[in-house]
Amino acid sequence: MNKAIQDKLLALMREGRDRAESTDWFRVALGLFYLAALMTDETIDFRKVDRAFNRFIYHTLGRGHTITSVLQYMSGAKVMPTVESARFMDAFQRHCPEVPVASIPFLLELNLGVAKNLSGLAPAGPLADWIGRRKGEAPAAGA
Repeated sequence: MNKAIQDKLLALMREGRDRAESTDWFRVALGLFYLAALMTDETIDFRKVDRAFNRFIYHTLGRGHTITSVLQYMSGAKVMPTVESARFMDAFQRHCPEVPVASIPFLLELNLGVAKNLSGLAPAGPLADWIGRRKGEAPAAGA
């Protein structure tokens, strides 16, 4: 979590129409950066990474928010207005090109997989359906 990424996330957050939308956009974008950072062959020091993310989240959103709460938020139905927002996708693509928009369904599916492993429950609901639809669209987009 470097200063450049923090600045990009804050710029994206400022494009939200109100406090609630800005907060939701921040959570989703930050969570996507976190999940994308897991895609490495290198050993990850989760304590160090989580501490950096948690510090940034605390300074941005305040007490009671952590990377764990962000990832939980991203595995539920409350994330749907953000992932279905063309405005969010456009802003995310402009501000955060390090995480390709095309990878969002995969990253959200990864997050749901972790939630499944922790809870023992199979992913179901609007987000799982959205991911399934996006995966079905992937071949057509590449043709």
